[in-house]
Amino acid sequence: QVQLVESGGGLVQAGGSLRLSCAASRSIFSSFVMRWYRQAPGKQRELVAAATSGGSANYADSVKGRFTISRDNAKNTVYLQMNSLKPEDTAVYYCAASVGGSFSWGQGTQVTVSS
Repeated sequence: QVQLVESGGGLVQAGGSLRLSCAASRSIFSSFVMRWYRQAPGKQRELVAAATSGGSANYADSVKGRFTISRDNAKNTVYLQMNSLKPEDTAVYYCAASVGGSFSWGQGTQVTVSS
């Protein structure tokens, strides 16, 4: 397993942008599947973005075209660039990594979007 620490959350106005970072305790190889989840108040945790080992990225319909997941292996960091933020994007965002049968979660970072 890999230790993950998210950062970059905060309060932003609707239409604004935030870039979340997820720092890993070890190198992130191409075989790692990196994901971002979020959990809004009173709702279930949902998958919002995934970077597959094949190099492709998948997004929830609610964020497609606005969010971008990326990876910087040299910095052992995965990012979630969030643009055109909406109030419904308000949630705690969690980074996750999986490889070789392991699955690791970060502690989460709060994102609040004001209307």
